[in-house]
Amino acid sequence: MDAPLPVVASRPSPSGGRRVRANGEILGLAHNLTDVVEFLRRAGLEIDPDGVATLPLITWQGGGPDYWPHVAD
Repeated sequence: MDAPLPVVASRPSPSGGRRVRANGEILGLAHNLTDVVEFLRRAGLEIDPDGVATLPLITWQGGGPDYWPHVAD
């Protein structure tokens, strides 16, 4: 891959998951940063799991990378 893809983590859904897109394509519904790292790996980007939260490549909508609300059990 020549250049990193623009990545958007959407606003959290009512379930707490965030839709993750790269280059306009939906990669999946992440429920934590580990999911984001895995989706990006599948898209061809090897991301350091410890640095994913501060990666300038990712736009976080509706809260930062530490905001993963969920419905109470």
